[in-house]
Amino acid sequence: MDRSASLPSSPSSPPLPPPGPADPARLAGSSALSRAERFVWLTARVLEQRRFAYHFLGGGAEAVETALTTYLGADGGYGHALDPDLRGPVSQPPHAVHALRVLDGIGRCGGQRVERLCRYLTSVSTPDGALPVCHPSPHGYPAAPWVPSADDPRGDLLTTGPVVGLLHRNEVWHAWLFRATDFCWAAVAALGEGGAAVRPYEVAAAVTFLDGVPDRARAEAAAERLGRRVREERLIVPHPAADPTEDRPLAPGPCESLQVHDIARTPGSLARRWFTDAEVERFLDTLLAAQQEDGGWPPPRRAWTPGATLEWRSVATIEALLTLRAYGRRI
Repeated sequence: MDRSASLPSSPSSPPLPPPGPADPARLAGSSALSRAERFVWLTARVLEQRRFAYHFLGGGAEAVETALTTYLGADGGYGHALDPDLRGPVSQPPHAVHALRVLDGIGRCGGQRVERLCRYLTSVSTPDGALPVCHPSPHGYPAAPWVPSADDPRGDLLTTGPVVGLLHRNEVWHAWLFRATDFCWAAVAALGEGGAAVRPYEVAAAVTFLDGVPDRARAEAAAERLGRRVREERLIVPHPAADPTEDRPLAPGPCESLQVHDIARTPGSLARRWFTDAEVERFLDTLLAAQQEDGGWPPPRRAWTPGATLEWRSVATIEALLTLRAYGRRI
């Protein structure tokens, strides 16, 4: 484990100072950030409100951790619809992905909390050492129609790739990572070799893994092969203004396609090399223009229940602002 990472706060920590008064001029502003802030305060969960405050208003990381703790289960995993597509209290791997993204964003992806999470990951892993998309824990809680439900699930790059990549990125070491990392290398190699159809979200999961794994030379080579397939098969459409009636394969799952900013979230991502400067700029224009009248961005998932859609919109709004800022766009 990374012993230098920050430990979560103890119950005896002093209370957080109350937030200051809102700035009416800022909330009434016409900038993308001002409009998004109003949307977040109006509609978002406490977690997204505190994430917004941390990233854009100088808020503290501890407030984000405190909000995230409310989703923590006794088994060390996360539940309670942290990933809005899985309702109910049961811990599931997609919730772990979401939690690690939050912790990575605030520089708190380490310590005892992550060690407990790794023990949970060990307990729900498949025989090949990977994570399923959905563990066969007690059934009956609502879930999005595309979430697989099986009594004997297989390991999947969709969950294993982001978890492994984010843990490696934060220099977390745990026994669970050894076989899970091997699984990801094999899965990413299979994607790059062609053959079987690829779900767009598999590409995003592969990129998160490759961006964080320690063997950078191997990661760059794997990313180059995967990028060639992405370009050749147009798995991510390089021209956002292309004719929408054009015949393109649609992948089953939460959405039909991804755009450049969905996988190359920062200029330092290996996936950024797959696209020209002009393509990236066009996609950033598209992303900025996607902000809706109420200040929020559209959800990254097809609608299946109003609550999940609204929760995803807040998540998407924060991610859009972070991506635009990372690429130097004025928000």
